[in-house]
Amino acid sequence: MTTPFTKTTPQVLAIIPAKSISKRIPGKNLKQLAGKPMLAYILETARRVKGLDRIIVSTESEEIKKVAEQYGAEVPFIRPRELTQDDTTTQEVVSHAIDWLEKNEGGLPDYVLVLYPTSPLLRVERIEEAISLVLKRNSDALFSGCYDKGHYWILGKDGRYDRFYPKESKNSQYQVPLVVENGAISITRTSLVRAPQSRVDTADVLIMEQNENIDVDYPEDFAKVEEILLKQ
Repeated sequence: MTTPFTKTTPQVLAIIPAKSISKRIPGKNLKQLAGKPMLAYILETARRVKGLDRIIVSTESEEIKKVAEQYGAEVPFIRPRELTQDDTTTQEVVSHAIDWLEKNEGGLPDYVLVLYPTSPLLRVERIEEAISLVLKRNSDALFSGCYDKGHYWILGKDGRYDRFYPKESKNSQYQVPLVVENGAISITRTSLVRAPQSRVDTADVLIMEQNENIDVDYPEDFAKVEEILLKQ
C-alpha cells in the first residue's frame, strides 16, 4: 500500500536497490538462500524496524517487483534499464527514486536509508540504532563501518611502495584507527541526495563488528551466509 509522505517530520524512507543482473552470482537477489529468496531477508528485517515510514524497492525486473511486494515492500515504479549498468551508482538510483516520488506524489521524506539485499544477516537493532543516531544528532549523513588498525602503503611513481597510513610506524594501541565502510547501512538527508555536489565528506558512523555483516558479493560469501542461516 502506497503511503505518500506528509509534513510530519522527521520521516525516513528505506530504498532497497535490487536489479536482476549479477555477474558474480547470477540472479543473486532472487537466488534461494536457506529456503527463500535472498531479497526476502532484508525486506523482512526492514519491516520490523521502528522509525521507518516506507520501504521501496528500486528494480527494473517484474519478477523482483513481484517478490518484493510479496514480502511487504512497495515498488511504485520500474527503474529504467539505463540505471542498471555496472557503472551506475547508488546515488543515481536513489536520485531517480526521489525524483519519481516528488513528481508523482509531491512529498519527500527527510532522510533516505539505503539497505541492500546483499546484507541478509543485518539485524533490526542495528538499523534502529542508525536511525536513532541520525535523528539525535541531526546528521546530514551516516554510514556503518568497522574500525581498521591496519598499516597501509601506496604504490609510488618509482614502482616502490610509500607509507600511506599511519605516516609513522607505531604500535596499534597508540594508533588512531581508520573506519572502513562495510556496505550495510547508509542514511543521507534527502536534500543532499540530489545536490550538485552530492558527495558527503563528513558523516556520523555506526561502528559494527568485523564479522557482524557479510556483504554477499562472491559465491563463497553466499555459501558462508547460507551456512550461518541454516545453523540459526
